Amino acid sequence: MWRFLVFGFLTIAVTGQFQAQPSGRILEPPIPPLCAQRTIHERFNGKGYYYSWADPRTAGQELDWLSGRNFCRQRCMDLVSLETSTENEFIKSRIVQNKVKYIWTSGRLCDFKGCDRPDLQPLNVNGWFWTAELQKLAPTTDRSQNDWSESGGIGKPQPDNREAIQNGAPENCLAVLNQFYNDGVNWHDVACHHKKPWVCEENDSLLKYVRYTNPNLRV
Repeated sequence: MWRFLVFGFLTIAVTGQFQAQPSGRILEPPIPPLCAQRTIHERFNGKGYYYSWADPRTAGQELDWLSGRNFCRQRCMDLVSLETSTENEFIKSRIVQNKVKYIWTSGRLCDFKGCDRPDLQPLNVNGWFWTAELQKLAPTTDRSQNDWSESGGIGKPQPDNREAIQNGAPENCLAVLNQFYNDGVNWHDVACHHKKPWVCEENDSLLKYVRYTNPNLRV
């Protein structure tokens, strides 16, 4: 019974995320052989990280937010979540060292069914979360608890939803930009269709799910 309950929990936690995105595209499940063969470029605080620019197969490639996330998830990873200042500074240091202009993170503004919850209002302040961990970010107004840039394309503090204001797409995804607006290495809200390099981070839920469902596979 215990094993059944554990399997049920992992199945809900993992497959429950494979829903259609606002774009109609699907968040993909892990692919066990790819999980077993995943590339780890560096480990930090117990987690393995993959840098798209460091892999000869993906160096020079840029993907939109969902494509980057699916690349990671197929390998039992997910786009990086910068949940602590230590991890944030670690990833920023790698961006600077490798002269990478920008990267995708798993950060996302809630923009799907259920985002009308009172605790997420107003969305531009309380609606940001790390999708890989289903963890809310601190309110965007609490500048001491985040790393949003103080500037951007229209000179306003991030997130500013600039493209939507200028009659473009909503800026619902979180990227780290490296001096793109001569404003340091900081977080920016960016329209999710833009293409960027990406960083994957090992995901415990996906790894547990694949290990449980593929006991003979070394993952």
